[in-house]
Amino acid sequence: MNHVQASSQNSEHATSATGQDVAALNFDLQAGKVFCTGVWRAEHLAGVERKLADHNDPVLSGPLEIDGRGISDLDTAGALLLLRLQRHLTKGRDCVPLRGLNNAPRKLLRSLTEQGEIAFPNKEPRSNLLLQLGRKSLAKVHEIVALLSFFGRLIMAVRYLSRHPGRLRLPELFQEMRSSGREALPIIGLLSFLIGLVIAYQGGMQLAQYGANIFIVDLVGLAIVRELAPLMTAIMVAGRTGSAYTAEIGSMKLSEEIDALQVIGLEPLELLALPKLFGLIIVLPLLTVFADIMGIFGGMFMANAMLGVSPAVFWERLPKALSQTAYLIGIGKTPVFAAIIAIVGCYQGFTTSGSAEILGRKTTTSVVQSIFLIIISDAAFSILFSWLKI
Repeated sequence: MNHVQASSQNSEHATSATGQDVAALNFDLQAGKVFCTGVWRAEHLAGVERKLADHNDPVLSGPLEIDGRGISDLDTAGALLLLRLQRHLTKGRDCVPLRGLNNAPRKLLRSLTEQGEIAFPNKEPRSNLLLQLGRKSLAKVHEIVALLSFFGRLIMAVRYLSRHPGRLRLPELFQEMRSSGREALPIIGLLSFLIGLVIAYQGGMQLAQYGANIFIVDLVGLAIVRELAPLMTAIMVAGRTGSAYTAEIGSMKLSEEIDALQVIGLEPLELLALPKLFGLIIVLPLLTVFADIMGIFGGMFMANAMLGVSPAVFWERLPKALSQTAYLIGIGKTPVFAAIIAIVGCYQGFTTSGSAEILGRKTTTSVVQSIFLIIISDAAFSILFSWLKI
């Protein structure tokens, strides 16, 4: 015998309490309604929860709604149980609206769900793979346009500063140079030394087979000075300094300090972005020179230990193997890398909004985008220099 009846006389009560304290759940599938009555508070919900858990009757495919006009009182536990009931009844149909609530219960539900009457979808809508690809591609195009727009604003700020050089804030510039330059020396020096070791070790094993030990100097010198030192230094600075730029500006954006600067008449780009941009353009070539030196020392150490090429022979051979053009090419790429790191880091910081979670994502995005653009620009430089035959 079906225990779900059309009339309230045969329906189960959700609690054993009496009078107005009874919380009841009555099904009338013929009318397409589920009646909720009584006091839906935590102390009166045990019976309703049992009834909902034991409800295995077939749910008709026709329209169905929850009638909450009989609910005299409702707390958070009752509101959550109502939403759970709604989810349960939604199976097999598009939605089950919740209607008839008084003002107070309705406000509580709205505060929990940010909607008045909730209709849960039966299942997540399936999205076409091609549609997803199009949306993501369009989002990337919009992001590229926004980044180029930010770059244009920076160009205009630099142009204005060139006409009013007194507006350049030297204390902030020196502070950025110190934090992104001097404090980065230990990690850059260590990693560059290790890279020189690895290059000499890997190349030395091959050269030793042909008795061409002396050419380890050419390999280390060209690889470190022309390509690896500028590229690896830029990548390390992107991970260390670029992320710091995003975190600093993003936290100021979340705390509305950027808005406060605009209110008092200060230009955020001029105050925050330009010192970082100029400071990094000055510092990154110097860091690259330091990386060149440490990388060559690492290669020289391994060449002496593995191939028997003494430091004196190494230094004597190095000027012949390493031309001034190769050195200038390596150093000449670094201002472009520095501009990429500063622009992307500042852009991601200025576009931060929402919560600390968004700031974390922006910081990660800043590092990934910077490294990606650095590698792309380095490849473009390689193609250009190949065409120019230098």
